[in-house]
Amino acid sequence: MSETESGPLRPVELAHAAVTAALMSAIAVLSMVVPGAVVFAWAGAVPMGVLAFHHRARVAVATTMASGTVAFLLAGFGGLVSAWTCVYMGVICGQVRRRGRGRGVMLGVAALWGVVVATAVFAFLAALAEIRTVVLGAFAANVRGLGALLLRLPGGAGPGAALQRLAAFGLQHWQVFVWVSVWLIVVIGCSFAWRILTPVLRRVQATSAAPRDLFPRDSEDGAPLPLPMRLQDVAFRYPEARHDTLSGVSFGVEPGDHVAVTGANGTGKSTLMRVLAGLPPTAGIVDRPGAVALGRVGGTALVLQHADSQVLGIRVADDVVWGLPDGVEVDVDGLLAEVGLGGMGDRDTSGLSGGEAQRLAVAAALARRPALVVADEVTTMVDRDGREDLMALLGGLTRQHDLGLVNITHYPEEAAGADRTVDLGSAQRADPPASTEGGSVRPSLGAPLLVLRGVHYEYDAGTPWRRTALRGVDLAVREGEAVLLCGGNGSGKSTLAWVMAGLLEPTAGTCELDGAPVAEHVGAVALALQAARLQLVRGTAGDALAALAGLRGDDATAIARALASVGLPAATAELLVDRLSGGQLRRVALAGLLARAPRLLILDEPLAGLDLPSQRELVELLVGIRDGGQAMVIISHDVDHLDRLCDRTVHLAGGAIDAEEVA
Repeated sequence: MSETESGPLRPVELAHAAVTAALMSAIAVLSMVVPGAVVFAWAGAVPMGVLAFHHRARVAVATTMASGTVAFLLAGFGGLVSAWTCVYMGVICGQVRRRGRGRGVMLGVAALWGVVVATAVFAFLAALAEIRTVVLGAFAANVRGLGALLLRLPGGAGPGAALQRLAAFGLQHWQVFVWVSVWLIVVIGCSFAWRILTPVLRRVQATSAAPRDLFPRDSEDGAPLPLPMRLQDVAFRYPEARHDTLSGVSFGVEPGDHVAVTGANGTGKSTLMRVLAGLPPTAGIVDRPGAVALGRVGGTALVLQHADSQVLGIRVADDVVWGLPDGVEVDVDGLLAEVGLGGMGDRDTSGLSGGEAQRLAVAAALARRPALVVADEVTTMVDRDGREDLMALLGGLTRQHDLGLVNITHYPEEAAGADRTVDLGSAQRADPPASTEGGSVRPSLGAPLLVLRGVHYEYDAGTPWRRTALRGVDLAVREGEAVLLCGGNGSGKSTLAWVMAGLLEPTAGTCELDGAPVAEHVGAVALALQAARLQLVRGTAGDALAALAGLRGDDATAIARALASVGLPAATAELLVDRLSGGQLRRVALAGLLARAPRLLILDEPLAGLDLPSQRELVELLVGIRDGGQAMVIISHDVDHLDRLCDRTVHLAGGAIDAEEVA
């Protein structure tokens, strides 16, 4: 393992150890108090195995002591034994897997550990005669009782007599019986744990590509001194990848610098963000005077493209100081005013628009008085007006604070205000799907397919915290029609999408598909989410597509056909989902949804996060799908490239349709 095996436990390790110990204790107690659930304790090897796979041996030791203590206090000696049984099975299997070894090594380690455990149990029972009498007596009574029951059943004479003889042997030759039986329990238990852990760890390893190596290692140790920083010929290749995701990157960042990083989807911008946050490169040098100190006061702060993943507080003011250590003084009102959220400290964070949530993320970053701020595609989910305001805010950070700013973006205009720009270049474009030009004629629009009449929707309806998102929406979408639904952040677009997909029922009004409430036909309307990654829940693109489409994971022909429908080669199925570019993620998700042959396809912000060439490619793909007769609703605040795709445009403002235009 590249991760150091020495040093004290770090906070993240302590947290994982505590959570796993609590889970192991609960499993141990349940196995003791629930009749017939003893074998359930063996399944407890799974969480322990995952912990041992991810972390150093000393983390497993801490978990062992904590889980054993809690289990003993709650369920006595039996609980302690139950907890430690699944602990050692998980540790053996997880550590063997961690070191890249196989079943043979596991059996060898289990056999040696079995000798230790069997000898310890034998010595314990030999020294404590009274406990030995109780334990062996209980064993003999249970075995004899089961044998007597079998003797009364047809064909049970043989097994019943064998159990009677086993009980007698165990009492007469207890030394041999105890030692051999305990040794067998250890070996068989580890074999069972290996069997159930192997697919789990294989999935973990495939989906996360050894995630313990994807997080910075020095962010919690040493003085926070991320700047000045110099990258020299930095490259990064993910485990098992054939090519570098990032290569030959050289630039520097000084306090007060505003550096823009541009590049097409797939050129490694997000990987570079991880390197700036402390991920060691696989080649090249990153020179800093001290620790990255990610998230620490005076260290490095990240502002990510999905602000919802960073907003943790219930109130706006709470979120600004979330996670800060005691004693750090923060002028919350001043920070909120600086980022354009003045007077909003008492507001509920769930009611923030996309632009407001991003501003809050910036305020929370500034509360840590960082030396370096890394902004990763922060305007992706923000409308045009909000994008300009947010870029003006970021552009002023280096003038108002003693920090360096690295803004990662695929919009060239957003790099104009930077002191200098680092261009990661272009990426290989996806193959276009088969052209329909000249070979087919677009079908004429048919009858109304989806009809909304007077649709209202309130969040938290009937409570003092109710919030109206939709107000009297009337809308009809015809068969074969493509409708563009546009509006600013907070206008109700995403809520309307969920209502049209049948995932939310209107508070008032009706939403019908083919004359019936759409909520009764969930799945007939396919919804492609803003963040396509959320819909791809398996490790590889092929498995994720199959799960989304309802296909068998081993149906390579159907998966290849679905990929081809969106212009992706069959080989894409073997790629890890986390290694796909933004455009590939959207295409794979779209392929999975189209494979279900939906009556209506809704795409929520399909162009978000894509560079301009990828946007044009996706629009061309959607034009071909539309020309094949697929009805669709495109929800977007970015309308520059969608006029060719959509038959008409519907404007939403304040939860109501403001105006309608024919494209």
